Amino acid sequence: MHLRWATGLVLSLLAACAPVISDRLEGTVVGISDGDTLTLLATGEQRVKIRLAQIDAPEHSQPWGARSRQALAELVFERSVWVQIDDIDSYGRTVGRVFLGELDVNAEMVRSGQAWVYRRYATDSQLFVLEAEARVEERGLWSLPAAQRIPPWQWRQDRRGNGSGLSRSTGVADVRCGTKQYCKQMDSCEEARFFLQQCAVSTLDADQDGTPCELLCQ
Repeated sequence: MHLRWATGLVLSLLAACAPVISDRLEGTVVGISDGDTLTLLATGEQRVKIRLAQIDAPEHSQPWGARSRQALAELVFERSVWVQIDDIDSYGRTVGRVFLGELDVNAEMVRSGQAWVYRRYATDSQLFVLEAEARVEERGLWSLPAAQRIPPWQWRQDRRGNGSGLSRSTGVADVRCGTKQYCKQMDSCEEARFFLQQCAVSTLDADQDGTPCELLCQ
């Protein structure tokens, strides 16, 4: 009886000492890295890097990258926000939905054309509706020529290839602008992307969604 009581006491003390994990974080935005990443000064003077969930903003070196970062800064910099935490990513950043009062900042970045819906991680179907509306209205990055509207995840993947945006395994680097104009002439999706992105061959992207030759690049 005494052993059972002592064991229960120890477990209770351990539970009381365990850290409380919250799915909500509040604080003031003190830094903006780009259009989908910010730094929050949370309660207790703790700085937390926040990655906005389900969206992907243009990289610094991409067209509209600086404008996307500025748009996020204008929304939340030096303002009090709260974050609905979803996860911690492989870089140690807290991934979540950021709110300025009742305003869903993640959704607002998509609605205003400052970020893409991140296909790989998106679970909120409403974000796709907002992106489609932004595209039709040509808001933000959607006002750019189709050849410059490259999804950030594709941009990063291309840059990881060999630093030039071309895949080493496709032989795309051997082609020259002006040699091909139509999807039926393309041998691969990588080649189609090269002609669209590097040569601005708009005939490869009839619906102007940033993806060339859908039959090749499904």
